[in-house]
Amino acid sequence: MTDPVNDHLDGKLLALDAAWKQMTARLEEAGEDARVRVFTPADGRARLSVDKLGALGESPSLAWLRGACQAMLPRIDLPELLLEVHSWTGFLDAYVHLADISTRMHDLPRSLVALLVAEACNVGLVPVIKDGDEALTRGRLSHVDQNYVRTDTHSAANAILIEAQRSIPIVAQWGGGLLASVDGLRFVVPVQTVNAGPSPKYFGYKRGLTLLNAVNDQVMGIGQVVVPGTPRDSLFILDCLINIDAGPKPEVVTTDQASDSDMVFGIFSMLGYRFAPRFADLGDQRFWRADVPSSDAPSGEGSGEETASGYGPLEAIARNKINRTKIQTQWSDMVRVAGSLVTNQVRAYDLLRMFSRNGNPTPLGQAFAEYGRIDKTLHLLSILDPIDDTYHRKLNKQLTVQESRHRLARKICHGGGGQIRQAYREGQEDQLAALGLVVNAVALWNTRYLSAAVDHLRTQGVPVKDEDVARLSPLGHAHVNFLGRYAIASSGPSEGLRELGEIPDLPEINSGAVRRES
Repeated sequence: MTDPVNDHLDGKLLALDAAWKQMTARLEEAGEDARVRVFTPADGRARLSVDKLGALGESPSLAWLRGACQAMLPRIDLPELLLEVHSWTGFLDAYVHLADISTRMHDLPRSLVALLVAEACNVGLVPVIKDGDEALTRGRLSHVDQNYVRTDTHSAANAILIEAQRSIPIVAQWGGGLLASVDGLRFVVPVQTVNAGPSPKYFGYKRGLTLLNAVNDQVMGIGQVVVPGTPRDSLFILDCLINIDAGPKPEVVTTDQASDSDMVFGIFSMLGYRFAPRFADLGDQRFWRADVPSSDAPSGEGSGEETASGYGPLEAIARNKINRTKIQTQWSDMVRVAGSLVTNQVRAYDLLRMFSRNGNPTPLGQAFAEYGRIDKTLHLLSILDPIDDTYHRKLNKQLTVQESRHRLARKICHGGGGQIRQAYREGQEDQLAALGLVVNAVALWNTRYLSAAVDHLRTQGVPVKDEDVARLSPLGHAHVNFLGRYAIASSGPSEGLRELGEIPDLPEINSGAVRRES
């Protein structure tokens, strides 16, 4: 009779053993040119020396394509952009009345756009109010805000934008939505509130909050959560991922090193995610191994016979052993914890209290840590691959996307010095949900026009390379006006897209020139 737990662990540990052997073989193949080397300092404890991963650089054809696309994008005000995206997707129809009743309100989309601009740009209602315009009076905006705009309608509208983005052909060249990054965007909260915390590094002498947002490799925000101050991020990340608005469930989740731990790796793995943080010092990390019983050793738990693992120079690094007994003993409780997280019966962050007692890990916490060490080591070995740096570069690229998205969010949320003045948690969540939604709308608008620009270039005989298109970003904002008093027109363009700008002159570029085909 098969044992599912043992079979599962056998598969994980065999994969770990195979990863070590592949790393050993590739180190030998790379020879002196390997960017990873084993050395033994004076203390006698072997460590890894890891060369920094260099930048890819930018080819002349990519630099020209980026400049050409930016020149071709139409100039537009933010309210017009939102109305145009609504004309494509109908995302504002997701804002339904609190009492779930139909509305006969005239020009409701314009009122909603005014509120989204007021919240996302952090400017309040004054710049968007227009006396004499029924859709933009203070009374109308207050009524719509109270009855239509709330967390669940923001999420429903965001889901529409995420699915619309996935349907644009150019997006498939950026990614499949299975890689995501989660990082915090921090705001000072200068008003008295219990939903803010101190952090001298980020808030000085004031208090603040963190918007943890998940962004997939299709450059869309798929979920977010607001947390006070700057707490340990890793387990809040799970709360964010479990409740994404739309899109496929990410398989790989990357973030800055933050507060990773072996237990966090274990929790992520139990829920079907591969946790892939960026480490500040790869050479200082602890690596783990699982000794596989030899073929002639007696089978079963605790045989005690080990193979000669064949890790060559990495033997001194792979000195810590996985204790599978701890995992097997607690497996049923580990499964119950995972089920409670998925069904939202417990928050991931609250697990910290379950996993420690008097500052020491409980047996359940130790089991998650042992389980997490398998995935942590697999992640480290993938990053350190001496020959293929694709995995490492993919993670770095995704974190760069996240940083670019944060820059765009800061540009949009310009009012009040970028400080959030909502005193209550619900108000903070609603305002930052509006900000995330508007950033997604800008990304979607840019994506559709970038796709149109690339198609137009190709129809004009310009040889646009797929590898250059894969490095375009829909997070540019030089062509979008976020400032001033906002004229909110009755609708977007009547049909189709706006007219693209002129194609810039094509320079003569050596080695892969960008020339118009005859």
